[in-house]
Amino acid sequence: MSAVTLQRGPDLTAKTPAPLSIWAMSDGRIGIEGQVRGLAEAVARLRPAEITVKRVAWKGWTGRLPWWAHPLPRATLTAESRLAAPWPDLWIAAGRATLPLSIRVARWSRGRSFVVQLQDPRLDPAKFDLVIPPRHDGLAGPNVFPIIGAPHGVTAERLAEAGGRFAGAIDPLPHPRAAVLIGGTSKAFALSSERAAALAREIEQSITEAGGSLMMTFSRRTPIPARMLMAARLRHLPGIIWDDEGENPYFAFLAAADHVLVTEDSTNMATQAAATGKPVHILKMDGESARFRRLHAELEAQGVARPFTGELDDWSYPPLAETERAAAETLRRYDARGAAA
Repeated sequence: MSAVTLQRGPDLTAKTPAPLSIWAMSDGRIGIEGQVRGLAEAVARLRPAEITVKRVAWKGWTGRLPWWAHPLPRATLTAESRLAAPWPDLWIAAGRATLPLSIRVARWSRGRSFVVQLQDPRLDPAKFDLVIPPRHDGLAGPNVFPIIGAPHGVTAERLAEAGGRFAGAIDPLPHPRAAVLIGGTSKAFALSSERAAALAREIEQSITEAGGSLMMTFSRRTPIPARMLMAARLRHLPGIIWDDEGENPYFAFLAAADHVLVTEDSTNMATQAAATGKPVHILKMDGESARFRRLHAELEAQGVARPFTGELDDWSYPPLAETERAAAETLRRYDARGAAA
C-alpha cells in the first residue's frame, strides 16, 4: 500500500495576533523624531506592528513649563497634538516636551501602554516602564537600558535604497569617497569661522592626497558663515556639497562613502555613521564636553571611530547595532510585563 501524505489545512479557528500599536512621540525636531521612529521601526522588524508618529506641541507659553507644572497636559496641547484612546501598546517618546504626557499615559490607558522614554529624562526612571539613555550619560537603574549613542533608522536596506536614488550623481565620483557631516552650535560646542577654515584645510588636504572625492552635508545648526566658508574652500574638489535644494542626500552619502567624517557635537550623526561599518573620523570643533568624550571613547573601544588625523586611514568593524539591541530589550520587557499580569 502506498503511503499517503496528508497536508494540514489552515486552522480557521486560530486567531492571528493583532499587530502591536506603537506611538512614536516627539516634539517634531528631526534628530529627536529620528530616534523614536528608529526604535519603533526596529521593534516592527521583530514583530508585526503599526507605527503612528505623533508630534507634541503646546499652546503658547505652556511649552516652556517644566514637566511637573502641567496639571492638565492634554488640555494645553495644540489641536494638532491632541491625544485620545485607543491608547497604544507601546509608547516610545523622547524629549522634554513629551515628559508631562509620558508620566501620565500609563494612568490614562489603565496600564495598557508600555512606556519607553529615550534619553535621560532628568527625573526618576521609575516613572516609566523602560528608559533607554545613551551610555555616556551614566544613568543606571533596574528599568534603565543604556546603549552606545542613540537609536536611529539607519539600516542596510535604507542605505541601499538611498544610494540607488542618488546613484547617477554619486557613481562617477572617484574613490576614496569621504562623507563629511558637519554639525554646529550646541550647549557644548560651536563652529567658528576660524575652526571651519581649519577643518576645510584638513579635509581638502586629505582628499587631495588620497585622490578621492567629497560628499558634504550640513546640519540646520551649522552657522551660516562657517557653512559658506567651508563650501567656498572645498567646492573645487570632485564631489557634491549639498546646497539645501531638493532632498538631502545624507543617507546616500553614508551608503556610498569609504570614510565618514563627522563633527564631534552630534550623538545622532556619530551613531548613524557607526551603523555603516566604515571608518568614522571625529572632527574637532570649538568647545569641550565630558559626555561626548565618553561617547567617542566608547566608539573607539568598539573599533568604530578615531580622531581625525588629517589622513583617510582605513579600518573595519562590525556595524554597530545598538538600535536592534534596544528593540529586542523593549519587547522582552513588554512581554515579561504581560506574562506577569
